[in-house]
Amino acid sequence: MGDERLLLQIPTIVRSVSGIDILSLRQQTQIIWDSYFSSVEKIVYTTLEIVKERVQKHMRRDLSIWNSYPGSHFVLPEYSGGTKASFPFYYQSTGLEPMKRFTAVIYVTNPVVLSNSPVYKLVRSLGKSIYLGKILLLWNCDAPPPIRSRWPVEAHVPILVIQDNVQKTSSRFYPYKQIESDAVLSLDEDVTLTTEEIDFGFSVWRTFPERLVGFPSRSHYWDNSKSRWGYSSKWTNEYSIILTGAAFYHKYYNYMYRTVLNSTLHALVDQNENCEDLLMNFLVSHMTRNPPIKVTQRKIYKEVPIEKLTIDAQIHSFKIRNQCINVFVKAFGYMPLQKSEVRFDPVLFKDPVAKKRKRYRQMELVS
Repeated sequence: MGDERLLLQIPTIVRSVSGIDILSLRQQTQIIWDSYFSSVEKIVYTTLEIVKERVQKHMRRDLSIWNSYPGSHFVLPEYSGGTKASFPFYYQSTGLEPMKRFTAVIYVTNPVVLSNSPVYKLVRSLGKSIYLGKILLLWNCDAPPPIRSRWPVEAHVPILVIQDNVQKTSSRFYPYKQIESDAVLSLDEDVTLTTEEIDFGFSVWRTFPERLVGFPSRSHYWDNSKSRWGYSSKWTNEYSIILTGAAFYHKYYNYMYRTVLNSTLHALVDQNENCEDLLMNFLVSHMTRNPPIKVTQRKIYKEVPIEKLTIDAQIHSFKIRNQCINVFVKAFGYMPLQKSEVRFDPVLFKDPVAKKRKRYRQMELVS
């Protein structure tokens, strides 16, 4: 039995808690509230998750997953049995590191592969990367792909061509079993990246494996005159979107993209043949509560034929992307995109020192 006189010690005990501990407890309380109790929907979903774990004990997740961001709702045990090492959020806490290889996934719609074609140059740059593990070509063309010997990469680098079920735009984020590395480098066929940019981007991603890390950036804003969200491609110091035409991300997000997102969102993307990159940004920001990361100074990242740069086409695409953002906000229930002003450049980037001291020497020539 307790002594009622001990109640008099409560003020002293409370005052003995340090400010750092109080902040930590408040942050932990905020995590629990945001993840499981901030809405009726989350309360119901949390209850169902607890019941499921009690019924299917082999799917039970570690308590540390429940008590840390992004929470159990975004760590699906069906993906890998719920082991923390398989997810992009726990490398630091487990002392593990992502694999030192990435899989490049290129979405190809132009069957012309010549030595001066954009996709040929892109594959050549990829082939020189020391971190390249595999190239996956999503071949959405009527003509057959070139034979293996036509591609400008070493024989030991696997080049796999997937032709089935790649006609839909959202197929580029399908969790293909051929992707064995943790990192995926998503690429459009007409992207112009140097090997140094690819290697540097991958090194940044390995430091932030839960984020989208890429080259072209965009932003969103609130339009007071129309009372709706807008999409901006203006070059400013602030961004909230990384286009997945040239971006690194963890392969787990492919699984989440296909299994968690509403099928109506997939249908919208496939119908418009647009906005799949915006939807992936929404998903990752929603799960991590963090903005993406831009690397290098590059502004122009594509080789686009002049005939494709029509004003009407740009206006139409811009209009669709504005519509998509507002549909996604409604589907998610809020605006998850986070803004950032951070850009990662190599050490000694543009510093007036000898070039031999710089690891990525050619990146300074990119505009």
